[in-house]
Amino acid sequence: MPYAATMATVEVHDLQRMDYVGALDHQRRAHAAVVEGRDARVPMRLLLVEHDPPVVTVSRRPDAGKHVLASDARLAELGVQKVETDRGGDVTWHGPGQLVAYPILDLHRLDLRIHGYMRFLEQVVIDTLAAWGVQGIRDDSATGVWVGDGAAQRKICAMGVRISRWATLHGLALNVAPDMDQFGLIVPCGLVGRPVTSLAKELGARAPSMAEAKSALAGTLLHAVERRLAETGR
Repeated sequence: MPYAATMATVEVHDLQRMDYVGALDHQRRAHAAVVEGRDARVPMRLLLVEHDPPVVTVSRRPDAGKHVLASDARLAELGVQKVETDRGGDVTWHGPGQLVAYPILDLHRLDLRIHGYMRFLEQVVIDTLAAWGVQGIRDDSATGVWVGDGAAQRKICAMGVRISRWATLHGLALNVAPDMDQFGLIVPCGLVGRPVTSLAKELGARAPSMAEAKSALAGTLLHAVERRLAETGR
């Protein structure tokens, strides 16, 4: 597994470009290691990846499949996979140019439950965006991170997680510079009429590279974990 960085509490692994199923296998093995090593305080994990080939993931939420607008034949024609997933949320697209982060974190150590963990992830993204002068905001009606106000609000980061034995799987997808046309294959996150955006669309030539985005997001998340552990004394 390509290795990017280590802190005492979190290891960061850059999977580079990988298909969705392969990355899911890495997640599950990392999750098992974190859970089984809980008493020994083994490092938690952060997996970073761009999914290639692109993929539409469909949760088990009732009617989620209806939010895939393209036929199976059209997806195949475009080289886009379709995979059922066990995370929360609805329908998402992942592909090159989108930074997907899978934190495998022990919520016991962080003293968090589902709601608090989602707000924790949102804050990590908001703090990361601020480094490039982008103001990320929350929407009380929809999980994730948005930019803009009112009718001009656009989603820049989608989130969907699963909790098993109080350790996390899945995570977030930050649009750095993906092919935005492919979001037209779905109703992103099942939110009708809610547009999506990317750092490339918002910042143009000032947008970070994928390598810069990975470094910034990983650094922000690692420091957020350290702060949380310091606050909880765990």
